Amino acid sequence: KLFFTDYGNAAKVERCDMDGMNRTWIVDSKIEQPTALALDLINKYVYWLDVYLESVEVVDYQGRKRQTITKGRQIRHLCGLAVFENYLYTVNSDSLSILRINRYNGSDVQALARLDNAKEIRVYQKRTQTAVRSHACEVDPSGMPGGCSHICLLSSSYKARTCRCRTGFILGSDGRSCK
Repeated sequence: KLFFTDYGNAAKVERCDMDGMNRTWIVDSKIEQPTALALDLINKYVYWLDVYLESVEVVDYQGRKRQTITKGRQIRHLCGLAVFENYLYTVNSDSLSILRINRYNGSDVQALARLDNAKEIRVYQKRTQTAVRSHACEVDPSGMPGGCSHICLLSSSYKARTCRCRTGFILGSDGRSCK
């Protein structure tokens, strides 16, 4: 799945398959300007920052179990968001520091380090890196990913795929080759 935020006329947090199909709104109320998103891949939760509402919130992958983690004026200066164990990590663009926030009560906030121009943060953890298994976009004997002449995108599962073409090309009737 691909998770993303949008704001403007109708702010929301959404998810879709990697090929853009099955687009689903998971948060579309009481949200104004979601600017950062982080996934708890183990427990299947989505966290986001709303700089307009000055809040950090969470829902499950279906948009249920919504909770506010923390609120306050300091949120408007946060950018980037990552989850690791019991904490959320973010960058405060005002103080140029990395912050750690307890994701269960929001009250335990600690500045960890100072950086000069960070706008994003990522945590890489071995447990969340799934083992590679065969999937629909594997290179075929002709050297084409998933049998697609240009781009192969996983679809509703790792067993399904959609072929797409680079700009200026059109997908042929076979659903694999680009012309």
